[in-house]
Amino acid sequence: MTTRLLPGFRIGHWSDPDRVSGCSVVLPPRGNVTSCDVRGSSPGSRELTLLDLDRRLTEVHGILLTGGSAFGLAAATGVVEWLEEHGIGYETAVATIPIVPAAVVFDLGAGSPDHRPGAEAGRSACEAAVEAGFDVGRVGAGTGATVGKWAGREHAVPGGFGVGHASHDGLSAAAVAVVNSVGDVIDADGRVVAGTSAPKARMTPPLPEEQDVPMNTVLAVVAVEARLDKQQVRWLAGRGSDGITTSVRPAHTRYDGDVVFALAVPPGDDDPPADPDALGPLVTAAVAEAVRSAVRRPPENDVVDL
Repeated sequence: MTTRLLPGFRIGHWSDPDRVSGCSVVLPPRGNVTSCDVRGSSPGSRELTLLDLDRRLTEVHGILLTGGSAFGLAAATGVVEWLEEHGIGYETAVATIPIVPAAVVFDLGAGSPDHRPGAEAGRSACEAAVEAGFDVGRVGAGTGATVGKWAGREHAVPGGFGVGHASHDGLSAAAVAVVNSVGDVIDADGRVVAGTSAPKARMTPPLPEEQDVPMNTVLAVVAVEARLDKQQVRWLAGRGSDGITTSVRPAHTRYDGDVVFALAVPPGDDDPPADPDALGPLVTAAVAEAVRSAVRRPPENDVVDL
């Protein structure tokens, strides 16, 4: 199946398989309403404060998901520059200013820790952005991602970049996710899709006794076509975090920096406002499927019809 998010959304990757890192960009349609939910204890991020409910801004012009830990946030500069060159941004009297929130995963141990995505990587991801047919798996921000590190990083297995959809009764939600979790990725039936290579002695995996810094994260971007205000979109971002909770075990630990972005794009003028309570389960299912898609080989991206 051709990978996609929703109409008008474009996804682009920059990948460095030799140095095992990369970045991914989501370029949304104009007129979106965006917020986010942070469940991880130590997220690496940029511009997240603008997405708070008490901030005036509602629209973003790009979202960057990147490897390289805090160093990888430099890739957002390239995204901002590319958007400015294309006349996309918040229009002021003196300049057009693109708003590009960003979040990172820690992949410095996967390849060369002194090579991280920079501004040129962010620009390249924008140039590569497509509405349909983007890659999933070990690409973009998922290039150096790993999962199942609860028994030690030496027992980790590959993570990646995934996509998921869910629909019901004329409503739909779509999501992409970068999966670099300390926990295992779990299917809906409880089966381990991808997890530690170490022998397990318990149903509930123990966490590492200590880690020097948090090195694990799931990042997700979820999109719906609905007329919603910022508070409702923030609530949907929380339902996206529920998708991580149901697909990763354990999830949202002290060693994770999980962030979920949610974007709502208004439908046609004649469409009535959508019910957030009806969209919530779809958002949860879409994020859970995106997480599982990131580690499946080959990826399975079928729509989940609730």
